[in-house]
Amino acid sequence: MEAQQVFPYERAQVATLVERLRREPPRRIVAVFGPRQSGKTTIVDQALERIRRTSTTPTLYCVTDDPGPPVPAGEGSVPSDRKPASPPGPDWIVRNWDEARARAERAGACVLVFDEIQEIPLWSSIVKGLWDADRGLARRPQVVILGSAPMPIRSGLNERLVGRFQPLRVPHWSLREMAEAFGFDLSRYLYFGGYPGVAEFAVDGREDDWREAVLEGCAVPTIDRDILGLTRVDKPALMRQLFEMSAFYSGQMVSFTKMLGGLRDVGNTTTLARYLGLLEEAGLVAGLSGYAPTLVGRRSTPKLVVLNPALMTAPSRYDFGEALADRSFWGRVVESAVGAHLHHTKRVSARLSYWRYRNYEVDFVLERDPHLLAIEVKSGAFRGPHSGLDAFREKYPRARTLLVGEGGVPLVEFLSEPAEHWLSEKWD
Repeated sequence: MEAQQVFPYERAQVATLVERLRREPPRRIVAVFGPRQSGKTTIVDQALERIRRTSTTPTLYCVTDDPGPPVPAGEGSVPSDRKPASPPGPDWIVRNWDEARARAERAGACVLVFDEIQEIPLWSSIVKGLWDADRGLARRPQVVILGSAPMPIRSGLNERLVGRFQPLRVPHWSLREMAEAFGFDLSRYLYFGGYPGVAEFAVDGREDDWREAVLEGCAVPTIDRDILGLTRVDKPALMRQLFEMSAFYSGQMVSFTKMLGGLRDVGNTTTLARYLGLLEEAGLVAGLSGYAPTLVGRRSTPKLVVLNPALMTAPSRYDFGEALADRSFWGRVVESAVGAHLHHTKRVSARLSYWRYRNYEVDFVLERDPHLLAIEVKSGAFRGPHSGLDAFREKYPRARTLLVGEGGVPLVEFLSEPAEHWLSEKWD
């Protein structure tokens, strides 16, 4: 396969960020969310480059692993050749903010970026005070915060900065993006996934290097640094085992009781549920609940779905050709990719679940009042004698149904449109 990559590839979030940063006066802090290796820093860099090319607005990019003095106005980002032994303190935020204020006063505007800000103690309280103090200024900086650990970032925003920030969500790369940037076809996307930083290994046919890069460069740092390093987890070994089990059983419903029986560490169902929630926040695995018309009636048995296909295929025993040949395994890969796509592209107000009743089953249920959509994924693997879609529609007459794959909407087409496209009426 020849790479068709055109660098630097710009995701849609770049234009969104530029539009927000050009608003005058600044309305809210822009908080960039997303899993590790999804390209958050690249998106911010590309947005700043656009601003520098089309205006005289100065920018100040501040990284916690480089707490040097602010750069003189007009010289771009903070130099990155200093690597301290520990993160800077809150005064570092204040110093850089003061420099951004001065630049905004001189130039009329300034963009201030804090990268990995979650590593600074009390960061949200400091940012809140500075942001509120700037509201009386005629010229004040636009502020962007981002980091590789979404839980501490989100926690800080929700605790101190409610009403003062606007999220910009950066999910894993989609099929369309990997196709445009790296020439991936459907099968290669389903196997090699949506990690742009390791795509070169897939393009060059270096599967062992790709596998190691996904596990050691993406999955392990996410667990060790972004979850265990910044969130209280009393049983780290249990967290790692839970991820391994979730990747192995992706596309299947596995009760917490069964999980406990397969794990080596001691835990309880409440602990597992919390750890699974942390894995979802970090962009690794989601545990979907069973559908019911009310939240109270939803099943507690989760359906496990990796949020990037590579997280299922990389730790497996299959190479690319072997994975394609195993219809059962490939069927779960396809189903997991559909679930991940729905998870990434649905609106925040929409709910994603699955449905099982007696011998009937629906792979995914997407709901946003008044819309209700049942989705079955057919990849060629044997699905059983019962029609889950018909049973679901009989039980919930307002629902619409969608078959994805053989005999229905082609998988490429489905993965090329956001969840809202299929949930709305316009595709009928």
